[in-house]
Amino acid sequence: MIWNHSLTDIIKGYSEKDDSMTCIICGKSYEKGRIIKIDDNLYDAFGAVKKHISKEHGSITSYLLQQEANLTGISEIQRQILKLIYDGKSDKNISEEIGIAPSTVRNHRFKLREKEKQARLFLALMNGLEEETSHKIEKSDKGIIEEIHMSATMVDERFDITDKEREEAIATFMDEKGALKQIPARAKKKIIILREIMKNFKKDIEYSEQEVNRVLKRIYEVDYVGLRRALIEYGFMDRSADCTVYRVKE
Repeated sequence: MIWNHSLTDIIKGYSEKDDSMTCIICGKSYEKGRIIKIDDNLYDAFGAVKKHISKEHGSITSYLLQQEANLTGISEIQRQILKLIYDGKSDKNISEEIGIAPSTVRNHRFKLREKEKQARLFLALMNGLEEETSHKIEKSDKGIIEEIHMSATMVDERFDITDKEREEAIATFMDEKGALKQIPARAKKKIIILREIMKNFKKDIEYSEQEVNRVLKRIYEVDYVGLRRALIEYGFMDRSADCTVYRVKE
């Protein structure tokens, strides 16, 4: 998860360990001390990870500008404005492309600047809370609140899931072989089960509908179509417009 990295690493787009450099967007890692060949050019680990980010993701900024509002905390209109600013557009160009008044563009600039200042103070507050109390915000009385998958279509109380709730739901609704006994009625428990089911699919692989069905039938033949639909609905998988290609959504 990209948000598990430090702010410095997120800004750079990569993290560094004693033996490797790793892209924080996709997890591609390059071993230090080796020469890596990319597009007929040779790079050390530092150069390779920077070349990889540029080639595969454009930049960390362009990648973040493509993400859903629930990840970045900005509205859709603000995302559009930031993308056009990134593309070098003037307020006049932005107002024409989006269909809003130039004064509205300037108002959004003001709001985004204020949001930036608030974000800096919030990060300082959370860092101080953790250091001075040795208590992370995700540690609740009911367990540790688990991370939300980045592609979640909507973030609300349904995703307020602790490790204990996950363990209980899996024990209740799945057997020891990973087969589903029944689809939970409550959305929170359904999300837990869907997240567990996603362990049967790999990233960077394109699945046909038949292949997806084959996996889901092994888990819950009674309503594998409902499971497939739920994986799309909750943002775990994506599919092409003609429904012939399915991918793990990142």
